Amino acid sequence: MQTTYDEEIRLLVDGEWTLGTSGKSSDLYNPATGEVIGSVPHASTGDLDHALDATAKAFKVWKNTTPAERGAILNRAAELMEKDIDRIARILTMEGGKTLSESKWELTFAIESLRWYAEEGRRAYGRVVPGRILSHRQLVLKEPVGPSAAFAAWNYPSSNVIRKIGGGLAAGCSIILKPAEETPGTAIAMARCFIKAGLPAGVLQIVFGVPAEISNYLLASPVIKKISFTGSTAVGKLLQTQAAQTLKRCTLELGGHAPAIVNHDADLEKSVATLATLKFRNAGQACVSPTRFYVHENVYNEVVRLFSERASKLRVGSGLEDGIEMGPMIAQRQRERIHGMVEDAIGKGSSLALGGRPMDGKGYFFQPTVISDLAPDARIQTEEPFAPVASFMPFRTVDEAIERANATSYGLGSFVFTRDAEFAHRCEAELEVGMVGVNNTMLSTPETPFGGINESGYGHEGGIEGVDAYQRTKTVSELFY
Repeated sequence: MQTTYDEEIRLLVDGEWTLGTSGKSSDLYNPATGEVIGSVPHASTGDLDHALDATAKAFKVWKNTTPAERGAILNRAAELMEKDIDRIARILTMEGGKTLSESKWELTFAIESLRWYAEEGRRAYGRVVPGRILSHRQLVLKEPVGPSAAFAAWNYPSSNVIRKIGGGLAAGCSIILKPAEETPGTAIAMARCFIKAGLPAGVLQIVFGVPAEISNYLLASPVIKKISFTGSTAVGKLLQTQAAQTLKRCTLELGGHAPAIVNHDADLEKSVATLATLKFRNAGQACVSPTRFYVHENVYNEVVRLFSERASKLRVGSGLEDGIEMGPMIAQRQRERIHGMVEDAIGKGSSLALGGRPMDGKGYFFQPTVISDLAPDARIQTEEPFAPVASFMPFRTVDEAIERANATSYGLGSFVFTRDAEFAHRCEAELEVGMVGVNNTMLSTPETPFGGINESGYGHEGGIEGVDAYQRTKTVSELFY
């Protein structure tokens, strides 16, 4: 199996791959080994000005390209990604840390999403509203909102990117994309597919640099009409504040702290298997990863035992190796952060059922960890762990479970496992989240909207909402004498 990093990191500005003019760069690390595997060039303000000028010009071309033509290019890009999926998956694994099987699953989702957007872009329907007199027509038109800026997170470097640029391109917008500096090659590999598919120069551009410097500059520009961001709640609030200065539209997919409620009547074996699979996917570094497990007191001990037993058998290592089920965390800073949170929980009286420490050797690995009887004042009760750590607490009634599940500022995903329809319907109605999974964890498909409420952000990606986010509405009143 190939173990060398197979992508050349460049900026994409006005159709040209370039190192930029700043002369600055940052190292790219393989989180499974801690080794430097590449260099990420940073864009200068001159490069950003060039990109802004190019996106403004390209928007005039792309918005006047028919939805059918746009869809054909997106479908060709999806086909090229599918043909190159093995190479791109290795890139994703080497820079992001997840297993090859997870990388291929993520890329398959990204390809399916792009095909969805390619077709849904044809359905930018307006409507005709009957006029007040016979010669009066009232038209409601859907138009692309304009040049957009997209900021993608490192944890899902292909699906995060496609959710943003797929909807925008389908709607007719040009886009400046800033992927995460931790996972640049995945976005670049996909962008090459768009270029080969015939996307006009300047419609999609890629820049890198110090995140705050790039976002500050792009958001200050009147050229950019919309931003889409996936990342932390703290950064999302800053971007929203900056966007308000020029009233840019925002889609913000921010942090999560997903509750998982397991009722006494649930199929315990299936529930544990399903939840553990999602919990330890990408080493728990997913915004919808279940983090707070509320289990009915009658089955609490059994569920903790089953979950710990399953977690203890996970094979942890480099995602390039056969049979590995969980890879490393993205960086040393993330590993230190979660170690501190676990120690805080134990110090405040929680019980450690499994793991709890960084793993020895190279890379940024952390043990699969299970905390039981989580202390009410532990940091991990309210702070998003974003790590392979599951915290368990018992509940007695459905009211108690719902109240405790809602006791954070987050509101992205949640999960309920029960055979009782009334119990499930109460949770569906009263959980303060954007998404609820009942007896499954499949919250995200290309055809459904993905998004949260409260401090998990607002707006949606995926589904018809993912295209609508990049459209504006125009009313036309026609009267001919």
